This record gives sequence, C-alpha cells and structure tokens, in this order.
Amino acid sequence: MVINQWVPAAHRGDAVGDNARVLRDTLRGLGHASAVYAIEIDEDMRGEAQPYTDPAAAAGDVTILHYATPSPMTEAFGALRGRRVLQYHNITPAYFFAAYDPAMFGLSSRGRRELASLAGRTDLALGVSEYNRRELEELGFRDTGVLPLAMNLERLTQAPRLPALERTLDDEFTNFLFVGRISPNKKIEDLVRLAEHYKRYVDAYYRFIFVGRTDVVPRYYATIREFISRLGWLQDRFVFTGAVTDRELAAYYRSASVYISMSEHEGFCAPLVEAMAMDVPVLAYSCTAVPDTLGGAGVQFAPKHFELAAELLYDLAYDDQVRAAVLDGQRRRLTHILGRRVDEGLRQLVDRFQ
Repeated sequence: MVINQWVPAAHRGDAVGDNARVLRDTLRGLGHASAVYAIEIDEDMRGEAQPYTDPAAAAGDVTILHYATPSPMTEAFGALRGRRVLQYHNITPAYFFAAYDPAMFGLSSRGRRELASLAGRTDLALGVSEYNRRELEELGFRDTGVLPLAMNLERLTQAPRLPALERTLDDEFTNFLFVGRISPNKKIEDLVRLAEHYKRYVDAYYRFIFVGRTDVVPRYYATIREFISRLGWLQDRFVFTGAVTDRELAAYYRSASVYISMSEHEGFCAPLVEAMAMDVPVLAYSCTAVPDTLGGAGVQFAPKHFELAAELLYDLAYDDQVRAAVLDGQRRRLTHILGRRVDEGLRQLVDRFQ
C-alpha cells in the first residue's frame, strides 16, 4: 500500500516535519511505500521530502495531511480520491496575536476556518493529543482518534557533547530552561515575572535561557526585551539563543536544572517530552494539552500563583528528595509515552484501510 504524507513545509527541527519523517520510516518498516511531500523544502531537507507538485503526491492509497497551518494543501486534500487521514497538530488561537501581528492573526483565523472545512471530507481525523481530538470533535469531525506525536529523541539523548558551550553554562548561576518559539501564547512575560518572584523570595543566582526562534512575532519579542529592560534586569540573566542545532539544544538541556513552561496554549508541547528524555525536571502551568502530555508527571500548577511557582522552582532545583521523586515519575511517564508506540497506532490505521 502507498501511504503518502503531506506537510506544508519541510524544515529541519520542526516538530511537524520531524513527526512525518518518523512516521514515514515506520511505515516503510511495516512494508509500505511512503514518502513525505511539501510545498516548501529547505535546501538541507531535499533528500527528506519531495515537491508537492510531483504527481505521485496525489497517487497514494492513503494520504495523511499534517495540519498546523492553512495552505493550498487543504482543498487539494479534501478532493483526493484515495483515503484521507488528517493528523491535527493544532493552531494557536488568533486572539494571542491580536495585539502584536495582524498577519499572524489573519493566518490563524484562516487556518481554523480551513480546518473546519475538512469536516465531512476526511475518512479519519487524528489529534496528536486528546485535547486536539476533542477540538476536532467540536468542529464536526465524526471519526476521531489520537495518534501521539512521533519524536526522534535520540537526536538529543545521543547528541555529541559541546564542551565549550557546557563550560560556559556551568558557572555560579542555576539555569532554568524554556524551549520553543518566542510567541505570545508561550507567555514569555510570565516567565520574566516568575524570575522577579524567584529573585525576590528565593535566590538571586539564576539564569533563564530561552531556546527558539525570536523572529516569528517580532513585535512580541521586542515587547519582551523592553519589559526586561524596564524592570532593570541584568541582560545576562535572560539569554535568548534564537534557533540552535540539535547538539546545542542537547547542551542546553544537559545544563538545565529545571525546564519551565508558562504557556497558555499547547497542542502537544514536544519540549516537555524532550526534557523528560534528558532527565530535566519539569515545572509547567497546567492547561490545554499539557496535562495530556505529562500525564501526571513533572510538577504542574494552576492557577498562575507566582510565589508558589517560585518555591516549586527552588524545590526542583535544590531539594534532592523532591527532585529525585519527580525525575522518577517522569521516567515512568516517558516509558509509557514511548510504549504507546506509534507502530501500534499505524498498524491499526493500515489495517483499517487495507
């Protein structure tokens, strides 16, 4: 059987594209022909994805559309003759962008309208989390399920060391880490507020490291930098790295005492799983898909009580007993996630359409 996958863009390090490539390799291992097709393909990804204009893109017995943004693929997918499977990676609600980027606001709004247009034109709609599945159901998709995000964690756990970077990070400061694009839904300003409470009530020797693109919503990033300056913070306590390689990302995880998420919208949140794989305790605001992904692991809190969060941050960084218990729980959760086996979910999908 030919099982094609469509992604709007093939970018290295992008969770959606990485997921599609892991699924492709798994499908091939199960004995099926499978290729990834994309509209935009980065130069270093030419061997990993084929142009969407290739006639073979529409010739699959089954086509999986990875949906995370509006694109010409949406209408083409709905008109395919073969079986159509949607894997929904979520779209950040438009209201997060309203104050910062009208174009992103419009893109998000259009993305949700396009998604809804596929209800009734899809044989199976899968969310990468139960949160996403429920959203699909609310939009009118009748046959829904969950196929968790497929992740290549070995790219981090087996990454070669970067001694120079790790030495730079190994100083008198405790490193607290966030990974993800600098975007309004990630609530970077709340991480800055957490740092203020941590300094005021707990300890002054810390560093917050933000790993991820800063150019997605430039006005929001500029607002965050202005907020930090207005508070009078030392700039070296807040490090924004921009995009990094897998080796560099692994080094940041290895140097982190705690991984922190204050995000208010996640469809899955791959960095939570990466942090667990790298044995970094997680402190996360509990909302949207975060409880689905952590499944009771890490330390989750709600509402956003910053003094409490600062105390939890200290406990995870310095209380050996608390830290050991949390890491033990995260290892069990990671075993469960990896054991949920994408292979099993794909076999069920294949059996359904054979």
